[in-house]
Amino acid sequence: MAQIGTDIQKASSLLQQGELVAIPTETVYGLAGNALDVDVVAKIFAVKNRPEFDPLIVHVSSLRDAEKYVVDIPKKAERLTKLFWPGPLTLVLKKKNEIIPALVTAGLDTVGIRCPDHPLTRMLLSVLSFPLAAPSANPFGYVSPTSPQHVNAQLGDKIPYILDGGNCPVGIESTIIGFENETPIVYRMGGLSIERIENVIGNVEVRAHSTSNPITPGQLKSHYAPSKKLILGNLDELLQQYPAHSSGILTFSKNYHSPYQRILSPGGNLEEAARNLFQYLRDFDQMPIDVILAELLPEAGLGRAINDRLVRASAG
Repeated sequence: MAQIGTDIQKASSLLQQGELVAIPTETVYGLAGNALDVDVVAKIFAVKNRPEFDPLIVHVSSLRDAEKYVVDIPKKAERLTKLFWPGPLTLVLKKKNEIIPALVTAGLDTVGIRCPDHPLTRMLLSVLSFPLAAPSANPFGYVSPTSPQHVNAQLGDKIPYILDGGNCPVGIESTIIGFENETPIVYRMGGLSIERIENVIGNVEVRAHSTSNPITPGQLKSHYAPSKKLILGNLDELLQQYPAHSSGILTFSKNYHSPYQRILSPGGNLEEAARNLFQYLRDFDQMPIDVILAELLPEAGLGRAINDRLVRASAG
């Protein structure tokens, strides 16, 4: 298994040697490696068993650092960075082709780039001379990791070190936004709500649909899935079709008094629900159940991103 610790120098040394290190962010744990070294990037794809047509996000320490790797930053994008970087926001920008390897971007001329909001990872990025490519630190398609233990359970035999930043406070991946003819496009809903983005730059187009040719991570139809089958619908109706004693129940706030239930937020708080989502999906895989029955959350704020994850998990 991988060593778990808080040694920035050790993590930095391993990364400089071309190794992979799991890093904490405010969203989920990332499987990080030198984004400028194509051999290291290839190792990320191999360890995750991730298809090479699915691009990676590049993590930087600041807006000034991001400017080294992209052609330009639109004014609306810059306004967003001033408010939400560091934070759960990824910008899709035209890359400088001679710097970012094509493998990182699946051959596209754009790159997803963000500044994560976690003190340990920000400190790590500040001492490195290169940015980090860092998809979620889990086998491709499975539930994203929000703790060091999640990473170790699944990738601990494939990487040497996990930088321990505790549990991720946001709990779902970053929101991804790009610009087409200066029109802001949301490609993946995530830890920064659409409402907060629109308060800064006006209306955005949401294009977070499923596709077999993604231009950003998180666009594939089946993703974020536990190993148990997840069925979405009206829980009262689903419980008439599936035996309660062999079904897991995932609710927003309602209590069905089942031993195999997880309530995302008893008080109906969407931020708490997002923080708990991936942990609870993992919990069901350890229960003696046949299926997971789940309901959609209110389609507002982070509820949109949670629903997106549930829909993709149910497609597995």
